[in-house]
Amino acid sequence: MSGLPKCPQCGSEFTYEDGTQYVCPECAHEWGKDASTAADEAKIVRDANGNVLADGDTVTVIKDLKVKGSSLVVKVGTKVKNIRLVEGDHDIDCKIDGIGAMQLKSEFVKKA
Repeated sequence: MSGLPKCPQCGSEFTYEDGTQYVCPECAHEWGKDASTAADEAKIVRDANGNVLADGDTVTVIKDLKVKGSSLVVKVGTKVKNIRLVEGDHDIDCKIDGIGAMQLKSEFVKKA
């Protein structure tokens, strides 16, 4: 075996090195030698206590949060059901009863 990785796009074993990158002759995909796979890049989102969060979890707010552009406040102890994890500054997309769709930071919630 040559020890070269398979193509991440088509799975071909016939990859070759070209300078600082690998090339697949079958699908013409090129990627860097230090590139990680998509599974390695998946961000793990943790709550304030360090528990791993997943889509569909129920969380509880641990701090009063002011809603930007409104006079509403999300109170401590508010339960948020069926969260969705997203990329960006705010990790969680959710709907809160009485307020509506919101984005929350994972550091202000704990897993219920």
